[in-house]
Amino acid sequence: MKTLQQWFDSYAVSHQNPTNISIHFICVPAIFFSVVGLFMAIPSGVLSTFLPHPIIANWAFVVLVVILALFYFRLSVKVGIQMLLFSAFCLILNYYIGQYISILYFSITLFVIAWIGQFYGHKVEGQKPSFIDDLQFLLVGPAWVMYKLFGK
Repeated sequence: MKTLQQWFDSYAVSHQNPTNISIHFICVPAIFFSVVGLFMAIPSGVLSTFLPHPIIANWAFVVLVVILALFYFRLSVKVGIQMLLFSAFCLILNYYIGQYISILYFSITLFVIAWIGQFYGHKVEGQKPSFIDDLQFLLVGPAWVMYKLFGK
C-alpha cells in the first residue's frame, strides 16, 4: 500500500489549477456526502436489530466503518480522524435531510451536479481525473480535501 504522501503527491499532479482546486473543495465533499446518502437509502431493516440508533443503523455506517478501518486509518491516524469526523457529519446531516425529503432523490441530484463540477474542473485543469488510472483515488480525493482544509 502506498503511503499517504505518495497518494497525495500522485493526486496533486492533476490538481494544480486554482480553479480546479476550488471546485474540488466543494464537489469532492459533496460527492462523498451524496454517496453516504445513497447508502443510507438502501433498506436496512436487518441492521436495526444490531445497531441501536437510526443514524448508524444503515448501510452507509457499515461501509464507512470498513473504509475508515481498512483505508483511512491505515494511511494515517490524523487523516483517519479527519475522515471519521467528516463521515459522522455526513451520517448525521443525511439522516436529518432524510426526515424531510427523499434522501435517495436528494443524493442522486447532488451526486450528478457535483460530478458535473468535477469534470468541468478537470477540463479547466487540462488533466483527466486521477481515478481514471486507479479507483482508489475516489477515496484519496476526500482525504486530500480534508487534509488541505483542516490538517496539514
